[in-house]
Amino acid sequence: MFFFYQSIISFIIILSPIIFLIRVFKNKEDPKRFLEKYSLFKKKRPNGNLVWFHCASVGETMSIIPIINYLQKNKKIKNILITTTTVSSANIIRKFNFKKLIHQYYPIDHQIIIKKFIIHWRPNVAFFLEAEIWPGMFSLLDKRKIPLIILNTRLSKRSFEKWMFFKKFAKNIFSKIKYAYPQNQETEFFLKKLNVKKINQIGNLKYIDQTNKKEIKSNKKILKKLLQHKTWVAASIHPGEEDIAGKAHLLLKKKHKKLILIIIPRHINNVIKIKNNLENLGLKVITHSSCRMIAEEADVYLVDTFGESKNFYKISPSVFLGKSIYHHGGQNPLEAVKYGCNILHGPNIQNFKDVYKHLEKLKISKKISSIKTLANSVTFKKKHSNSFKIKKIGKKIYRETIKELNIHINQCI
Repeated sequence: MFFFYQSIISFIIILSPIIFLIRVFKNKEDPKRFLEKYSLFKKKRPNGNLVWFHCASVGETMSIIPIINYLQKNKKIKNILITTTTVSSANIIRKFNFKKLIHQYYPIDHQIIIKKFIIHWRPNVAFFLEAEIWPGMFSLLDKRKIPLIILNTRLSKRSFEKWMFFKKFAKNIFSKIKYAYPQNQETEFFLKKLNVKKINQIGNLKYIDQTNKKEIKSNKKILKKLLQHKTWVAASIHPGEEDIAGKAHLLLKKKHKKLILIIIPRHINNVIKIKNNLENLGLKVITHSSCRMIAEEADVYLVDTFGESKNFYKISPSVFLGKSIYHHGGQNPLEAVKYGCNILHGPNIQNFKDVYKHLEKLKISKKISSIKTLANSVTFKKKHSNSFKIKKIGKKIYRETIKELNIHINQCI
């Protein structure tokens, strides 16, 4: 089975120049750095031990930032390597000036490529976040006796069933994991079935407060201007969901004056299309990067830059979270909750069902089923007491995570 898997990867590598060319054209790959995915490096490995974290995209990357901030202060740790797969996550990391931190794109999971990666970076220990399960890399780490720990792991029922279709292969791959920290009970159950021996459920890292002293500051004049309006946010918007938010905003305009919808797309390469769709609805749109002051007749403030969501959550009481209407899985609501926001979402929230179940009990979140329901559910009053409860949970998870990570790191360096 492993040979068959590597054969598929080999076929993908043959097609990869065309795939990468298309992705570069669509701004989904960095034209100056995509060769890192073939383990062709420009950076040399610094001297000293190296702790490696792999995060797929923005959500996983942001969840690990408080941990990296703490580990920076550990004098025993000389280097911290973070690998990601997306341009957006690389842009997020660039915003933080961590001295020990090195960022690279994660390599294609082929034996020749990943072997070159491991030989070059020589990690003392590897931490993989959430649903990042790579058979080639896991096998190589095990072969080279590099401890593999999976953090904040999440396996859906659908993913589990896919792995169990290749039961013998799956159990062999998951047995390479030295220690697992699932984010919920369902994942813990699946990991046991998949032959992971050492498991400790601490909780979801995304409960941890990600506030950082070096966080990106937005234009203060614009934020001050926005505070003169009633505002609500549509965040992590995927294609088509701007239409839902835009139409709900048109209904809200009938009841409220000086009202602005702040739209934060999940991928900023979709900004032009989103802007055109909103303008076709008759809405006047201002983009964040234009630095234009907000006119009285403005309807939508479109955030076309990375890493500034927090600034808009601070000033807006209601947040509609995308990837929950037309796209399955949903997005992490906890960042917005920590700023006292009320969460509105569609029916597709499988990736965060445990989190939403907790938020629903606290009366922080609400499922919307139509444009009219969305408009009627937008409120302009924050829930600060509930955000305090979430932060308290986050502090406990942070303390326990740091304790566990220190144990593993001290054993390996």
